Parts: sequence; structure tokens; C-alpha cells
Amino acid sequence: MSQANPVTERLYALLGPAIADLGLELWGVDFRAGQGSSLLRLYIDAVGRPVTLDDCERASRESSALLDVEDPIQGKYTLEVSSPGWDRPLFRPEHYERFVGEPVKLNLALPLDGRRRLGGTILAADAEGVTLGIDGRELRVPFGSIAQAKLNPDFETWKAQAASPPEADEPKPPAGRSGSRRKSS
Repeated sequence: MSQANPVTERLYALLGPAIADLGLELWGVDFRAGQGSSLLRLYIDAVGRPVTLDDCERASRESSALLDVEDPIQGKYTLEVSSPGWDRPLFRPEHYERFVGEPVKLNLALPLDGRRRLGGTILAADAEGVTLGIDGRELRVPFGSIAQAKLNPDFETWKAQAASPPEADEPKPPAGRSGSRRKSS
């Protein structure tokens, strides 16, 4: 999983508490080092409601201030803050656990069962990996094998649900906009 490296873990530890203080959740950290400039993308979530542009702006300002003080990234980088969206990336084991029963797409670092791309339903997850239902059978995928994972929402089902009144305790899919900021040093 893209979250499991020292740079992203350090950024998660640094920024997670500050974003939580805003009443938001740091869903994920995606850092992509580049030769001239790097990209730091933060995904934020709001429990029980969609992420707003104001949420992204507040998280961007708070994160930018912390990053300027702590300076954990060498060189130039672009900071982007965004909602994870409906087809949200999955970074941590608890993300998979939260979405048991939902469809997902995985890109694997190395082939498993002869394939590097998998699509299925999350049947179970624990600290070591995720079990997918694919074409009527179960396949266990260790987290160390996953290069990238995203939910694969069924928009037709959501459209049908949107046409009928929601249940009081039925979770709504997250939505939101993104904001970005550049660091010039």
C-alpha cells in the first residue's frame, strides 16, 4: 500500500493530529518525489457529511503552516488537499475494514494468481491483508503486494438510492472539492 513508507508515515504522524483538530480525518498521504518538484497530496474526510471547499482550504492552511515549521520535505513541492471522493483510494488496513462489502480495484506490485490488476468485493480485512470475492471465489491479497487500491463504486446503485429517501443511519458516499498550494523554497 502506498501509505507504508517512512516519508508518508512521518507526514501522517505530523499532519493527522492537526487535521483532526479541525474536525476532519486525514484519510491518506500520497507523496510523489520528482526531480524538479515533488507532489504532496493529502486526502481528508469528514465523518457524516461531504468534504467542502472550506474544509480543504482550512486543512491546506493548517498543513502548510506545519510543513513550513517542521520542513520534513526537502526541495520544492506542491501541496494538494482533496476529498478522497467516491472512488477513494485505500491506504491503510482500517480503510479496507471500513468498506467490507464494497467493490474495489487493486493494482499489484507483482502478479498474484497470474494477474496484476484485480477487481472484486472486499469480503474481509485484517492487519495482514484483504480477502476479495472475485468471480465467485475468494482470493487473499497481502497488503505488501498492493501498489494501489481504490473503491470501485456502483454509480447506478447510488443513483437509484439517491432517488429514494435515505435511511437515517445509512452512510452517504463522500464528495468534495480540492484545493492546492505551492511551496516555493
